[in-house]
Amino acid sequence: MPSNIEIKAKLRDREKVEAVVRGRADHGPERIVQEDVFFPCGAGRLKLRRFSDDRGELIFYRRLDTEGPTESEFHKAATTDPVAMAAVLKAALGEAGAVRKRRTLYLVGQTRIHLDEVEGLGHWLELEVVLEPGQSAAEGVRIARGLMLELGILEGDLEARAYVDLLNSQF
Repeated sequence: MPSNIEIKAKLRDREKVEAVVRGRADHGPERIVQEDVFFPCGAGRLKLRRFSDDRGELIFYRRLDTEGPTESEFHKAATTDPVAMAAVLKAALGEAGAVRKRRTLYLVGQTRIHLDEVEGLGHWLELEVVLEPGQSAAEGVRIARGLMLELGILEGDLEARAYVDLLNSQF
């Protein structure tokens, strides 16, 4: 199963962080509008991501809810009909929640940096260090911690829970 090392952090100063990211980026910015619909799942999380151009991805992932760089294992499958797929999944499994966001994506080396504006939650940053074949999780953690330092992300900024869990806990 492919894996990456991830962090999620509340952004205190998006403009300052984005200026640093822009100076380090190999690619970006790419602006993406997306909605993630989550479905009940026994072990891990199952979500259908719908993009503004009506493409979609079904994503299953496993990640412990811990603060700090954490390994996430995932599977993805593309779909050209996310509306129909969502209807089938909802009929079969029910729905656990939805997250709407505007994402600005940058690539720095093997790391995907997401600057997210999440409806109902505000501004966030996610780092995904995409592990290469044979690369250890410890190496990915080292890369993530180095970027956290460069971007001024403090331990107190980190969040262990998924956006959907944060949104669901508000009610």
